[in-house]
Amino acid sequence: MTTASSVEPTRRDFLFIATGAAGAVGVGAVAWPLISQMNPDASTLAMASIEVDISAVPLGAIMTVKWRGKPVFIRHRTPKEIQEATDVPLAQLPDPQTDKARVQKPDWLVVVGICTHLGCVPIGQAGSRGDYDGWFCPCHGSQYDTSGRIRRGPAPKNLEVPAYSFLSDTKLKIG
Repeated sequence: MTTASSVEPTRRDFLFIATGAAGAVGVGAVAWPLISQMNPDASTLAMASIEVDISAVPLGAIMTVKWRGKPVFIRHRTPKEIQEATDVPLAQLPDPQTDKARVQKPDWLVVVGICTHLGCVPIGQAGSRGDYDGWFCPCHGSQYDTSGRIRRGPAPKNLEVPAYSFLSDTKLKIG
């Protein structure tokens, strides 16, 4: 038969555990600032999302706001513009996407205002909207419709739709 003998901890065991714990705390104290500095800056977090009051945008008008350093077009579409956007056959579109997939509420369109060809900012003022009454990029001639879809020109894709949500009937959160 074997007998189990219990060994009493010695001073050496205590010093070994205390030194290991102090080393772990030291490593944590050095690592914490290095890991913490990888978090985004407060100014970057502030730009991550914005709230926009859309109550002042009349029917048929476009509001431009800045989000993450990019222009975002918020368009209050008329029933005629909505009808034109929904009636387009997908076969006619270079980058086919339904109008319903691009909007949350039919009367409001929210798109990033950067041409997908070379990064220019398209024009959306009345009289300079191109053949499709949407946006026209004067640099290379890309034309977008009332849903921000590319219809003519060298741009390969539709205007980007950012992540957004309606906080109320008059407030929009982008980002």
